[in-house]
Amino acid sequence: MMLFTKLFLAHLLGDFIFQSSKWVKDKEEKKVKSKYIYYHTLIHFALTLLILWDLKYWKIAIIIALSHYLIDLLKLYVTPSFKNKNLPFLIDQVLHIAVLYVCAYYGDFYTHTLALLQAIDVRLVTALVFVSFPTAILISKVLQGMSKYIEDDHESLPNAGMYIGIIERLFVVAFIILGRWEVIGFLIAAKSVFRFNDLKDSNNRELTEYILIGTLLSFGIAILTGVIYTGV
Repeated sequence: MMLFTKLFLAHLLGDFIFQSSKWVKDKEEKKVKSKYIYYHTLIHFALTLLILWDLKYWKIAIIIALSHYLIDLLKLYVTPSFKNKNLPFLIDQVLHIAVLYVCAYYGDFYTHTLALLQAIDVRLVTALVFVSFPTAILISKVLQGMSKYIEDDHESLPNAGMYIGIIERLFVVAFIILGRWEVIGFLIAAKSVFRFNDLKDSNNRELTEYILIGTLLSFGIAILTGVIYTGV
């Protein structure tokens, strides 16, 4: 585990600390002809050796550096074909971490992976997945019949409400598992204050009731999910 942690630290430093926006922009424009992609590769090689502080890992450092170069190069060429530019970044990071994992556990890959999978709390994963997008869709279906009565002229980011709801429900479930019910009360109070400031000048009773129902449904489902998880 310590080897993987060190490799991951080197990756974080190389990708997010020792890489400026100037480098990223130059790589996006010039791709394989950019000198910064080679600087970036060398930095990952050097950081890996430096953090591991043992020359016996030189092969791992080379594998990580070369794979990083190839994965980054692939990302540079395929990103323009993606409508969602965040997706190539996420895939890029998953591939990098997968390489680190294989390098860290190459001698005991199957056994460690099997143990890791067996250690996953399926009930917890199910609870977290349920309070994310499935619950968001469920709430939207419940409120669908009421939305026609709402005249909301407030500008907001696309799907911002959905993502805020998902994050708050994940927090609620996490705090219930940790036994920190008082923090949930703080979350509800904080959201109430935020919504009050947002609605106090609108004089729109229907919108206020609509948001209140959505908020209570969101917190109620999250609390029920957390209670079921901790009680089963």
